[in-house]
Amino acid sequence: MKRIALFATAALLLTVGCGKKTESGKDMNTLSFNEKEAAAMTVIACHEARGDQSSLAIAIGEGFDAGLTANQMKEALSQLYAYTGFPRSLNALGTLKNVMEERGDVETGAESSPLPSGYDALKQGTEVQTKLSGQPFNYDFCPAEDYYLKAHLFGDIFARDLLTHADRELVTVSALSGLEGVMPQLQAHVRGALNMGVTEEQLNGIVAAMRSHGMEAEALRCEAAIAAVSGQSMPVVSTSAWPLGEPNDAYAKYFIGQSYLALLDSVSGLCNVSFEPGCRNNWHVHHGAVQMLICVSGRGWYQEWGKPAVELKPGVTVAVPEGVKHWHGAAKDSWMQHLTYHANAKPGNSNEWLEPVTDEQYNKVR
Repeated sequence: MKRIALFATAALLLTVGCGKKTESGKDMNTLSFNEKEAAAMTVIACHEARGDQSSLAIAIGEGFDAGLTANQMKEALSQLYAYTGFPRSLNALGTLKNVMEERGDVETGAESSPLPSGYDALKQGTEVQTKLSGQPFNYDFCPAEDYYLKAHLFGDIFARDLLTHADRELVTVSALSGLEGVMPQLQAHVRGALNMGVTEEQLNGIVAAMRSHGMEAEALRCEAAIAAVSGQSMPVVSTSAWPLGEPNDAYAKYFIGQSYLALLDSVSGLCNVSFEPGCRNNWHVHHGAVQMLICVSGRGWYQEWGKPAVELKPGVTVAVPEGVKHWHGAAKDSWMQHLTYHANAKPGNSNEWLEPVTDEQYNKVR
Protein backbone atom coordinates (compact mmCIF):
# COMPACT_ATOMS: atom_id res chain seq x y z
CA MET A 1 0.00 0.00 0.00
CA LYS A 2 2.87 2.37 0.77
CA ARG A 3 4.31 1.85 -2.72
CA ILE A 4 0.91 2.54 -4.32
CA ALA A 5 0.46 5.70 -2.28
CA LEU A 6 3.91 6.96 -3.19
CA PHE A 7 3.31 6.19 -6.85
CA ALA A 8 0.06 8.15 -6.73
CA THR A 9 1.87 11.10 -5.13
CA ALA A 10 4.47 11.00 -7.89
CA ALA A 11 1.75 10.86 -10.50
CA LEU A 12 -0.03 13.88 -9.09
CA LEU A 13 3.17 15.89 -9.20
CA LEU A 14 3.53 15.11 -12.91
CA THR A 15 0.17 16.62 -13.90
CA VAL A 16 0.06 17.60 -17.55
CA GLY A 17 -0.40 21.21 -18.59
CA CYS A 18 -3.06 22.33 -21.04
CA GLY A 19 -0.92 23.26 -24.05
CA LYS A 20 -2.44 25.06 -27.05
CA LYS A 21 -2.98 22.78 -30.03
CA THR A 22 -1.13 23.56 -33.28
CA GLU A 23 -2.37 22.87 -36.80
CA SER A 24 -0.66 19.49 -36.63
CA GLY A 25 -2.79 18.71 -33.57
CA LYS A 26 -0.01 18.59 -30.98
CA ASP A 27 1.68 21.25 -28.88
CA MET A 28 5.35 20.19 -28.86
CA ASN A 29 6.00 22.31 -25.76
CA THR A 30 3.58 20.46 -23.48
CA LEU A 31 3.72 16.99 -22.00
CA SER A 32 1.40 14.68 -23.89
CA PHE A 33 1.43 12.14 -21.04
CA ASN A 34 -1.22 12.20 -18.35
CA GLU A 35 0.02 12.17 -14.78
CA LYS A 36 0.24 8.37 -14.39
CA GLU A 37 1.88 7.93 -17.79
CA ALA A 38 4.49 10.60 -16.99
CA ALA A 39 5.45 8.94 -13.70
CA ALA A 40 5.65 5.54 -15.39
CA MET A 41 7.80 6.89 -18.24
CA THR A 42 10.18 8.45 -15.71
CA VAL A 43 10.80 5.07 -14.08
CA ILE A 44 11.19 3.30 -17.45
CA ALA A 45 13.78 5.81 -18.68
CA CYS A 46 15.78 5.69 -15.46
CA HIS A 47 15.92 1.87 -15.43
CA GLU A 48 17.00 1.93 -19.09
CA ALA A 49 19.97 4.11 -18.14
CA ARG A 50 20.81 1.93 -15.15
CA GLY A 51 20.77 -1.18 -17.33
CA ASP A 52 18.56 -3.02 -14.84
CA GLN A 53 16.49 -5.22 -17.13
CA SER A 54 14.50 -7.03 -14.44
CA SER A 55 13.34 -3.74 -12.88
CA LEU A 56 12.76 -2.31 -16.35
CA ALA A 57 10.44 -5.19 -17.22
CA ILE A 58 8.33 -4.43 -14.15
CA ALA A 59 8.34 -0.71 -14.99
CA ILE A 60 7.23 -1.42 -18.56
CA GLY A 61 4.34 -3.48 -17.23
CA GLU A 62 3.38 -0.57 -14.97
CA GLY A 63 3.66 1.71 -17.99
CA PHE A 64 1.14 -0.35 -19.93
CA ASP A 65 -1.14 -0.41 -16.89
CA ALA A 66 -0.84 3.41 -16.66
CA GLY A 67 -1.89 3.81 -20.29
CA LEU A 68 1.40 4.18 -22.19
CA THR A 69 1.42 2.58 -25.63
CA ALA A 70 4.05 0.27 -27.04
CA ASN A 71 5.03 2.88 -29.64
CA GLN A 72 5.49 5.61 -27.02
CA MET A 73 7.85 3.35 -25.10
CA LYS A 74 9.65 2.32 -28.30
CA GLU A 75 10.11 5.99 -29.17
CA ALA A 76 11.55 6.85 -25.75
CA LEU A 77 13.87 3.84 -25.60
CA SER A 78 15.08 4.49 -29.15
CA GLN A 79 15.80 8.14 -28.39
CA LEU A 80 17.88 7.16 -25.38
CA TYR A 81 20.57 5.54 -27.50
CA ALA A 82 21.82 9.11 -28.03
CA TYR A 83 22.19 9.59 -24.26
CA THR A 84 22.94 6.16 -22.80
CA GLY A 85 24.41 4.31 -25.79
CA PHE A 86 23.17 1.69 -28.24
CA PRO A 87 23.80 -1.30 -25.91
CA ARG A 88 21.45 -0.06 -23.19
CA SER A 89 18.89 1.12 -25.73
CA LEU A 90 18.87 -2.20 -27.59
CA ASN A 91 18.73 -4.20 -24.36
CA ALA A 92 15.79 -2.11 -23.20
CA LEU A 93 13.95 -2.54 -26.50
CA GLY A 94 14.50 -6.29 -26.20
CA THR A 95 12.97 -6.20 -22.72
CA LEU A 96 9.99 -4.24 -24.07
CA LYS A 97 9.53 -6.87 -26.81
CA ASN A 98 9.60 -9.67 -24.22
CA VAL A 99 7.03 -7.93 -22.02
CA MET A 100 4.77 -7.35 -25.01
CA GLU A 101 4.96 -11.02 -25.97
CA GLU A 102 4.24 -12.14 -22.40
CA ARG A 103 1.26 -9.80 -21.97
CA GLY A 104 -0.21 -10.19 -25.42
CA ASP A 105 -2.83 -7.49 -24.76
CA VAL A 106 -0.88 -4.28 -25.18
CA GLU A 107 -1.96 -1.13 -26.97
CA THR A 108 0.36 -0.49 -29.93
CA GLY A 109 -0.69 3.12 -30.30
CA ALA A 110 -0.19 5.78 -32.94
CA GLU A 111 2.87 6.20 -35.12
CA SER A 112 4.79 9.41 -35.72
CA SER A 113 3.49 11.60 -38.54
CA PRO A 114 5.40 11.61 -41.86
CA LEU A 115 7.96 14.38 -42.17
CA PRO A 116 6.91 17.24 -44.46
CA SER A 117 8.20 17.52 -48.00
CA GLY A 118 11.51 19.37 -48.13
CA TYR A 119 12.25 18.72 -44.46
CA ASP A 120 15.73 20.02 -43.53
CA ALA A 121 17.07 18.10 -40.52
CA LEU A 122 19.99 20.45 -39.91
CA LYS A 123 17.84 23.58 -40.03
CA GLN A 124 15.10 22.09 -37.86
CA GLY A 125 17.59 20.61 -35.38
CA THR A 126 19.47 23.88 -35.04
CA GLU A 127 16.23 25.68 -34.17
CA VAL A 128 15.24 23.02 -31.63
CA GLN A 129 18.69 22.95 -30.03
CA THR A 130 18.76 26.76 -29.78
CA LYS A 131 15.42 26.80 -27.99
CA LEU A 132 16.40 23.94 -25.70
CA SER A 133 19.75 25.55 -24.82
CA GLY A 134 18.31 29.05 -24.52
CA GLN A 135 20.91 30.33 -27.00
CA PRO A 136 22.77 29.18 -30.12
CA PHE A 137 25.07 26.27 -29.36
CA ASN A 138 28.03 25.38 -31.58
CA TYR A 139 30.46 22.63 -30.63
CA ASP A 140 33.39 23.98 -32.63
CA PHE A 141 35.86 21.65 -30.93
CA CYS A 142 34.35 18.72 -32.86
CA PRO A 143 32.32 19.81 -35.91
CA ALA A 144 31.23 16.24 -36.65
CA GLU A 145 29.67 15.91 -33.17
CA ASP A 146 28.04 19.30 -33.60
CA TYR A 147 26.43 18.07 -36.83
CA TYR A 148 25.22 14.83 -35.21
CA LEU A 149 23.62 16.78 -32.37
CA LYS A 150 21.86 19.25 -34.66
CA ALA A 151 20.88 17.15 -37.66
CA HIS A 152 20.28 13.76 -36.09
CA LEU A 153 19.40 14.12 -32.40
CA PHE A 154 17.56 17.44 -32.39
CA GLY A 155 16.62 17.14 -36.07
CA ASP A 156 15.68 13.62 -37.10
CA ILE A 157 14.76 12.31 -33.65
CA PHE A 158 13.05 15.37 -32.15
CA ALA A 159 11.11 15.88 -35.40
CA ARG A 160 9.20 12.67 -34.76
CA ASP A 161 5.97 13.94 -33.23
CA LEU A 162 4.85 10.79 -31.42
CA LEU A 163 6.53 12.39 -28.39
CA THR A 164 6.56 16.14 -27.85
CA HIS A 165 9.76 18.02 -27.12
CA ALA A 166 8.59 18.31 -23.51
CA ASP A 167 8.05 14.54 -23.39
CA ARG A 168 11.54 13.92 -24.74
CA GLU A 169 13.16 16.19 -22.15
CA LEU A 170 11.29 14.41 -19.35
CA VAL A 171 12.65 11.13 -20.73
CA THR A 172 16.18 12.55 -21.01
CA VAL A 173 16.27 14.05 -17.51
CA SER A 174 14.96 10.78 -16.08
CA ALA A 175 17.62 8.74 -17.88
CA LEU A 176 20.56 11.03 -17.11
CA SER A 177 19.58 10.91 -13.44
CA GLY A 178 20.36 7.20 -13.61
CA LEU A 179 23.94 7.77 -14.79
CA GLU A 180 26.94 8.75 -12.72
CA GLY A 181 29.39 11.39 -13.93
CA VAL A 182 27.08 13.31 -16.31
CA MET A 183 25.94 16.12 -14.00
CA PRO A 184 26.77 18.91 -16.50
CA GLN A 185 24.54 17.27 -19.10
CA LEU A 186 21.82 16.57 -16.53
CA GLN A 187 21.78 20.20 -15.44
CA ALA A 188 21.71 21.32 -19.08
CA HIS A 189 18.68 19.12 -19.75
CA VAL A 190 16.89 20.31 -16.61
CA ARG A 191 17.22 23.80 -18.10
CA GLY A 192 16.21 22.40 -21.47
CA ALA A 193 13.15 20.74 -19.99
CA LEU A 194 12.02 24.07 -18.56
CA ASN A 195 12.66 25.76 -21.91
CA MET A 196 10.60 23.07 -23.66
CA GLY A 197 7.57 23.49 -21.42
CA VAL A 198 8.14 21.08 -18.53
CA THR A 199 7.09 22.86 -15.34
CA GLU A 200 9.00 22.96 -12.06
CA GLU A 201 6.24 20.89 -10.50
CA GLN A 202 6.64 18.26 -13.20
CA LEU A 203 10.41 18.19 -12.74
CA ASN A 204 9.90 17.59 -9.03
CA GLY A 205 7.52 14.83 -10.03
CA ILE A 206 10.43 13.04 -11.72
CA VAL A 207 12.17 12.97 -8.35
CA ALA A 208 9.03 11.70 -6.62
CA ALA A 209 8.52 8.94 -9.19
CA MET A 210 12.09 7.69 -8.74
CA ARG A 211 11.86 7.84 -4.98
CA SER A 212 8.56 5.94 -4.98
CA HIS A 213 10.36 3.09 -6.74
CA GLY A 214 13.32 2.94 -4.36
CA MET A 215 15.80 4.81 -6.57
CA GLU A 216 17.02 7.13 -3.84
CA ALA A 217 20.45 7.85 -5.31
CA GLU A 218 18.94 8.72 -8.68
CA ALA A 219 16.32 10.92 -7.03
CA LEU A 220 19.01 12.76 -5.08
CA ARG A 221 21.04 13.28 -8.24
CA CYS A 222 18.01 14.76 -10.02
CA GLU A 223 17.25 16.96 -7.01
CA ALA A 224 20.81 18.23 -7.07
CA ALA A 225 20.55 19.17 -10.75
CA ILE A 226 17.23 20.94 -10.22
CA ALA A 227 18.69 22.79 -7.23
CA ALA A 228 21.75 23.86 -9.21
CA VAL A 229 19.64 25.22 -12.07
CA SER A 230 17.52 27.20 -9.59
CA GLY A 231 20.67 28.72 -8.06
CA GLN A 232 20.86 26.49 -5.01
CA SER A 233 23.37 23.76 -4.26
CA MET A 234 23.34 20.31 -2.76
CA PRO A 235 25.71 17.34 -2.90
CA VAL A 236 25.33 14.60 -5.49
CA VAL A 237 25.09 10.99 -4.39
CA SER A 238 26.75 8.17 -6.29
CA THR A 239 24.64 5.43 -7.78
CA SER A 240 25.02 2.30 -5.71
CA ALA A 241 23.27 -1.00 -5.17
CA TRP A 242 23.78 -0.47 -1.43
CA PRO A 243 21.02 1.33 0.47
CA LEU A 244 21.57 4.93 1.53
CA GLY A 245 19.73 4.45 4.82
CA GLU A 246 18.66 7.25 7.12
CA PRO A 247 20.54 10.40 8.21
CA ASN A 248 23.05 9.37 10.86
CA ASP A 249 21.65 11.82 13.40
CA ALA A 250 22.60 9.85 16.50
CA TYR A 251 26.30 10.27 15.66
CA ALA A 252 26.11 13.60 13.82
CA LYS A 253 28.19 15.34 16.49
CA TYR A 254 31.11 13.05 15.61
CA PHE A 255 31.03 13.90 11.89
CA ILE A 256 31.84 16.89 9.72
CA GLY A 257 29.27 16.83 6.92
CA GLN A 258 26.27 14.59 6.39
CA SER A 259 26.43 10.82 6.74
CA TYR A 260 23.76 8.14 6.41
CA LEU A 261 23.43 4.78 8.14
CA ALA A 262 21.74 1.61 6.88
CA LEU A 263 21.68 -1.36 9.28
CA LEU A 264 21.94 -4.47 7.09
CA ASP A 265 22.00 -7.17 9.75
CA SER A 266 20.97 -6.67 13.36
CA VAL A 267 22.71 -9.83 14.60
CA SER A 268 26.19 -9.14 13.25
CA GLY A 269 25.83 -5.36 13.32
CA LEU A 270 26.77 -5.11 9.64
CA CYS A 271 26.07 -1.57 8.45
CA ASN A 272 26.45 0.46 5.30
CA VAL A 273 27.65 4.00 5.99
CA SER A 274 27.34 6.67 3.28
CA PHE A 275 29.39 9.90 3.37
CA GLU A 276 28.55 12.93 1.24
CA PRO A 277 31.51 14.66 -0.50
CA GLY A 278 33.91 16.05 2.09
CA CYS A 279 32.22 14.28 5.00
CA ARG A 280 34.46 12.51 7.51
CA ASN A 281 34.18 11.25 11.05
CA ASN A 282 36.28 12.46 13.98
CA TRP A 283 39.49 10.81 15.03
CA HIS A 284 38.45 7.82 17.12
CA VAL A 285 39.64 4.58 18.68
CA HIS A 286 37.97 1.16 18.92
CA HIS A 287 38.60 -0.62 22.19
CA GLY A 288 38.14 -4.37 22.42
CA ALA A 289 37.39 -4.95 18.73
CA VAL A 290 38.84 -4.79 15.22
CA GLN A 291 36.74 -2.66 12.90
CA MET A 292 36.39 -3.91 9.34
CA LEU A 293 35.81 -1.41 6.54
CA ILE A 294 34.89 -2.55 3.01
CA CYS A 295 34.47 0.24 0.48
CA VAL A 296 31.59 -0.53 -1.90
CA SER A 297 30.96 2.74 -3.74
CA GLY A 298 32.60 6.04 -4.59
CA ARG A 299 35.96 7.22 -3.28
CA GLY A 300 37.29 8.25 0.10
CA TRP A 301 40.11 8.00 2.64
CA TYR A 302 41.20 6.06 5.71
CA GLN A 303 44.04 7.37 7.85
CA GLU A 304 45.77 6.22 11.01
CA TRP A 305 47.43 8.74 13.30
CA GLY A 306 50.96 9.55 12.07
CA LYS A 307 50.60 7.53 8.84
CA PRO A 308 49.78 8.40 5.21
CA ALA A 309 46.13 8.16 4.19
CA VAL A 310 44.89 5.10 2.31
CA GLU A 311 42.56 5.69 -0.63
CA LEU A 312 39.24 3.90 -0.35
CA LYS A 313 37.78 2.62 -3.64
CA PRO A 314 35.29 -0.18 -4.27
CA GLY A 315 36.84 -3.46 -3.15
CA VAL A 316 39.38 -1.94 -0.76
CA THR A 317 39.23 -3.60 2.67
CA VAL A 318 40.77 -2.20 5.83
CA ALA A 319 41.12 -3.98 9.19
CA VAL A 320 41.38 -1.19 11.76
CA PRO A 321 43.60 -2.46 14.59
CA GLU A 322 42.25 -2.35 18.12
CA GLY A 323 43.36 0.77 19.98
CA VAL A 324 44.59 2.67 16.91
CA LYS A 325 43.56 6.31 16.43
CA HIS A 326 42.10 6.86 12.94
CA TRP A 327 39.42 8.47 10.79
CA HIS A 328 37.66 7.70 7.52
CA GLY A 329 35.42 9.61 5.13
CA ALA A 330 34.66 10.66 1.57
CA ALA A 331 36.85 12.49 -0.91
CA LYS A 332 36.07 16.13 -1.59
CA ASP A 333 34.50 15.40 -4.97
CA SER A 334 32.81 12.06 -4.39
CA TRP A 335 30.37 10.25 -2.19
CA MET A 336 31.73 7.16 -0.48
CA GLN A 337 30.01 4.12 0.99
CA HIS A 338 31.62 1.44 3.09
CA LEU A 339 30.36 -1.59 4.94
CA THR A 340 31.49 -1.88 8.53
CA TYR A 341 31.33 -4.44 11.31
CA HIS A 342 33.39 -5.44 14.35
CA ALA A 343 35.53 -8.57 14.35
CA ASN A 344 37.08 -10.31 17.34
CA ALA A 345 34.88 -8.24 19.60
CA LYS A 346 35.40 -8.66 23.33
CA PRO A 347 32.74 -8.10 25.99
CA GLY A 348 32.44 -4.43 26.80
CA ASN A 349 34.02 -3.24 23.55
CA SER A 350 33.53 0.48 22.91
CA ASN A 351 34.34 3.45 20.67
CA GLU A 352 36.25 6.45 21.96
CA TRP A 353 35.43 9.55 19.97
CA LEU A 354 38.15 12.20 19.84
CA GLU A 355 38.74 15.58 18.17
CA PRO A 356 37.48 16.44 14.66
CA VAL A 357 39.68 16.06 11.59
CA THR A 358 40.50 19.68 10.82
CA ASP A 359 40.26 21.19 7.35
CA GLU A 360 44.06 21.54 7.38
CA GLN A 361 44.50 17.81 8.11
CA TYR A 362 41.83 16.82 5.57
CA ASN A 363 43.17 19.08 2.80
CA LYS A 364 46.60 17.43 3.07
CA VAL A 365 45.16 14.08 2.01
CA ARG A 366 46.09 13.23 -1.58
